[in-house]
Amino acid sequence: MNTDTIYASPRTITSPNECCWYHTMDIPGYDVRNGDWDLRGGENAYLGRVDFSGKRVLDVGAASGFLSFHMEAKGADVVSYDLSGDYSWDVVPLYGADYKNFDANNKGFVDKINNAYWLGHKAYGSKAKVVYGNVYDIPRDIGMVDISVLGCVLLHVRDPFLALQNILRLTTDTVVITDVYPRFTILRRVLHRLRFPIEVLDVFTGPKTEFVPDSRKQLQGVWWYLWPQLLRRMIGVLGFEDLTTTYHWQKYRNRKWRMYTIVGHRTREHYDY
Repeated sequence: MNTDTIYASPRTITSPNECCWYHTMDIPGYDVRNGDWDLRGGENAYLGRVDFSGKRVLDVGAASGFLSFHMEAKGADVVSYDLSGDYSWDVVPLYGADYKNFDANNKGFVDKINNAYWLGHKAYGSKAKVVYGNVYDIPRDIGMVDISVLGCVLLHVRDPFLALQNILRLTTDTVVITDVYPRFTILRRVLHRLRFPIEVLDVFTGPKTEFVPDSRKQLQGVWWYLWPQLLRRMIGVLGFEDLTTTYHWQKYRNRKWRMYTIVGHRTREHYDY
C-alpha cells in the first residue's frame, strides 16, 4: 500500500497575515509570533522530559507545530496530526445556538492555524509529515509509532477514551499526555494552603471528570476537566501501566496555569483494538 497518499501536501504560505498561532513561536525570518500558549522554556516539562532521539512520534493536535518542531529538533521522526478546515470541531451542541456560524468561523480559524504550521515547517526546514483527520479515526496507514503525544487534546473531545483507544493502538512504547490541572475543591484548597504537595492532594481526588458545559455558556469546544487519576486508569486499561505524573506551570494568554503530564510506558503486549 502506498502510504504516501495519506500525507498532506505542503502549503506555500508566504505571509504571517495568512496565519493564526496556537503557540507562541520564534520562527526564523519572521521574529516572534504570539499565540495563546507560550511554552518556550517549559517544553521539556510539558513533554514529561521524554527522550525523543531516534523515535518515531505521533503529535496529536499539532496545531501551529511548536511541539512537532521541538521534538524534531530533539531527533524525532515526527508525524503531525490535526484537523484541517475540511473537518468540524467536536463542539458542544448547545441547544438553540447558532452552530452553523460557529462551525464556519472555527473552520476558518483552523485553516489559518494550518497555514502557521506550514509557514514554520518551511522556515525550520522541517521534514515532519502531516496527516489531517479527526481523533476518532486516525488512519492505520500511518503505521506504528514509538511515542504518541497529546498536548491539551482530551478536554476538547466528546469521548476521551475512544480518542485514546485510536491513538494507542498505533503506539508501541510510550504515551505522553499533558492537560490543564482541574480546579481545586474546597478540601483541596485547605490542604493546598497547608502546603501539602500536589501529589498528596491527588489522593483526595479519585479517578473522575467534571462536565464543563452548561446551558448558560456560549458554544465552546471544552467538554471536560480531567483529573490525572482518571487518565492514568484509562491508559492502564489500554496496556500502559508503567506511569509517571509530573506537575508544572505553563503560560496561557499571559497567565500561569498549573498543568500535569502523564508519561505511560506499554507493559502489555500490543493489541490492535
